[in-house]
Amino acid sequence: MNWDAIDLGLFVSRLNAICEEMGTVLRHAAVSSNIKDRLDFSCALFDARGHLCAQAAHIPVHLGSMAWAMRDVVPLFEWQEGDVVVFNDPRCGGTHLPDVTVVMPLMHKAHCVGFAASRAHHAHIGEPDGSMPLAERIEQEGALFAPTLLRRSGRWIPDVRARIMALGDEPAEQADLPADWLAQVAACERGVARMHAVVFSQGDDYFPEGVEALNAYAGRLVAAAMQGWPEGVWQAEDALDDDGFGHGPIPLSLSLSHRHGRLRAVFEAPPAVQGNVNCPLSVTAAAVFYAVRCLLPVNTPACEGVFRNIEVEAPEGSLLDAPEGVAVGAGNVETSQRVVDLMQRALAKMLPGQVPALSQGTMNNVIMSGKVQGRPWHYYETLGGGHGAGAGYDGCSGRQAHMTNTLNTPVEVLETLYPLRIEAYRVRRGSGGAGRWQGCDGIERHYRFLAPARVTLLTERRQSSPAGLQGGGDGKPGVNCINHAEVGGKHSADVAAGTVLCIRTPGGGGYGDPQMTD
Repeated sequence: MNWDAIDLGLFVSRLNAICEEMGTVLRHAAVSSNIKDRLDFSCALFDARGHLCAQAAHIPVHLGSMAWAMRDVVPLFEWQEGDVVVFNDPRCGGTHLPDVTVVMPLMHKAHCVGFAASRAHHAHIGEPDGSMPLAERIEQEGALFAPTLLRRSGRWIPDVRARIMALGDEPAEQADLPADWLAQVAACERGVARMHAVVFSQGDDYFPEGVEALNAYAGRLVAAAMQGWPEGVWQAEDALDDDGFGHGPIPLSLSLSHRHGRLRAVFEAPPAVQGNVNCPLSVTAAAVFYAVRCLLPVNTPACEGVFRNIEVEAPEGSLLDAPEGVAVGAGNVETSQRVVDLMQRALAKMLPGQVPALSQGTMNNVIMSGKVQGRPWHYYETLGGGHGAGAGYDGCSGRQAHMTNTLNTPVEVLETLYPLRIEAYRVRRGSGGAGRWQGCDGIERHYRFLAPARVTLLTERRQSSPAGLQGGGDGKPGVNCINHAEVGGKHSADVAAGTVLCIRTPGGGGYGDPQMTD
């Protein structure tokens, strides 16, 4: 088939529509507010080698790391029709243990030609304090699944299914898996079915030829964009506040080089730390891919061809390439944001005027758990903050930034399902950095506990501020308080009924000298 622009446009649209439909199935089949309300999930399609072909506009840290993971997972199995594989192992392309990946093969005429995959954050993964406790070792963070067959040729593997059902707080008597797990399987089944109905109706060679044409086109787009970028080396430095165990600040640095159309990001980081801000290299790479993708043309497809000329390096065993066994719960959500900040600092030097000031630089993770009338409950959410301003535009207030794309949990849902009351929820006025273009504001959210609970906070930019750019002012750092007493950015405590938790999230940096006008 001779692929012209119309053929390729139809191919990309078909694949993207399948990913979007997978996400719709997952959202409507799930029961947890984390998935159906906050949309903390991602769906994607891969070719037979595990190379990314298409993705919906879901969570950047999920999708970038899945693109890294699948190439290693695919060779582990002799794939058959009806197989389902699950994993959350950070050393196998996972992010952190709550993010469970479900993969199904796309079989055509007895051959594996591709894969449908979904990844979703589970508010409970077998750890009593919720999905992300303050931890020093990965076994303290919940159940770890190396890539494992959950279903073989359409038949569930009893031992694996029993292990998943045992993650609940009470003995499971139902015959099926927990609903959120089944929702992920259903999403992958829909992706496989749609590929058969939509793609293979075009002929046996349509998909593999389309993937080849897609990657070639994406490569040309990236090459054309990079052709206008200067060659050289640019340095950047930043730091994490702490690791939750009294060690901090934790310095990180980046050397970003561009030579002959290839971008190379070389990080320096200390050895893995005691707390859980360590992250696997797949997460570091996802943040790099995301930062570069933001500078490419808006019509650049999400596929393997985009990433071929980007290299990512970090010292083995370091905080940015975590060794086996260390805790990584906050690495996915907090350290990934700092990697984006490093990339933005370097790219702003490389491409002046094309990169905004820093955004809030944290996901403001709030993890809660407890019991009401003897029944356990687990809750998790992230909170938006201020976006950095750029040349010619102000930031956005109260929005998630960069490596997450989740919604907030509606107050009505939260108060209906959990022993919590939201007493205030508003924009944190004046928290954005001043500038010719204004960095925008974070938010303020007050929770009152209606029953005793355990609360854990995993937050950043409490000791440092999101930096302004080109003379713009810094955004204000975030603040965490329990009953009006300030607590650290990473904090865990048992709280009594009536306790009030207040989170004030950081503002974004301003851009340009505020004294300058048009």
